[in-house]
Amino acid sequence: MTRSTTTTPVARTAGTGTGTPAVELTGLTKTYGPVTAVDGLSLRVEPGEVVAFLGPNGAGKTTTIDMLLGLARPTSGSVRVYGQSPEEAIGQGRIAAVMQTGGLLKDLTVAETVRMTATFFSHSRPVAEVLDRAGITAIGDRRVGKCSGGQQQRLRFALALLSDPDLMVLDEPTTGMDVEGRRDFWTAIREDARSGRTILFATHYLEEADAYADRIVLVRQGRIVADGTSAEIKNLAAGRVVRATLPGADQVRLAALPGVDSVEVRGDTVLLHASDSDAVARHLLTATSARDLEITSRNLEEAFLALTTTGAPAGGDASTRGTDRRTR
Repeated sequence: MTRSTTTTPVARTAGTGTGTPAVELTGLTKTYGPVTAVDGLSLRVEPGEVVAFLGPNGAGKTTTIDMLLGLARPTSGSVRVYGQSPEEAIGQGRIAAVMQTGGLLKDLTVAETVRMTATFFSHSRPVAEVLDRAGITAIGDRRVGKCSGGQQQRLRFALALLSDPDLMVLDEPTTGMDVEGRRDFWTAIREDARSGRTILFATHYLEEADAYADRIVLVRQGRIVADGTSAEIKNLAAGRVVRATLPGADQVRLAALPGVDSVEVRGDTVLLHASDSDAVARHLLTATSARDLEITSRNLEEAFLALTTTGAPAGGDASTRGTDRRTR
């Protein structure tokens, strides 16, 4: 068995888009018989970016991640990780993954698991260091089978840190965790990301993407339908929300106004989801006693639903970055 040795952490800086990308997917397609799981997807991730990969069930997220990790071969298209094939990048310890489940021996302690895994690498970070960076030093003597779901995920994170990878891939890493476990896990991830490590994560929790990602990529039916910052994605959803204080508001009359899609009344506060927010605001200011008026973009959940539901154009160019340039 190969003995592990320690190495000095690599200094990382965020990419500018002019050098070798951390991830480059070009025309990526994966079919299973008559089913197309990924359909001509192209994506470029720069070094140092934290990117959320979002989409409904069956959108192709996990299949794309499997191809990125070399676990599945594309039907067509290419995958490059720092200019290399996934197999080459993994062999050099440049890419590591934190998956949802599996891969842990329940009878070993947390520290024993990390020490054993470290022996598989010719070069690895010190065991004490990765335990600390994952926030699990205090439970090093606890058996894995006695750890909570969140603690086991942080253990997987520690294992992924051993090779000091340039790219960390997280596939639904907080599924099944309670709120506290999710918060602790992302605190550890965020602290680590400050070193400049590139992180690509898939999640069902939109608030995680909103809080931790520099950039959000939305996928539907195996294609990218939107790509940008959280604010940019929110702006892609049609319409805005007009919020105002209006005691005794007549919800039916407000809903009948031109440009109003729907109305919510919460005590003295009204929220009008509008396709023409300017016209609605003018009406409230000139024809009612409304005050404290505010116009905001829709939230990430509304944008997600608008861009990934059946009625949305799957092949449309909603990208704010132009990363999904496909010719069909």
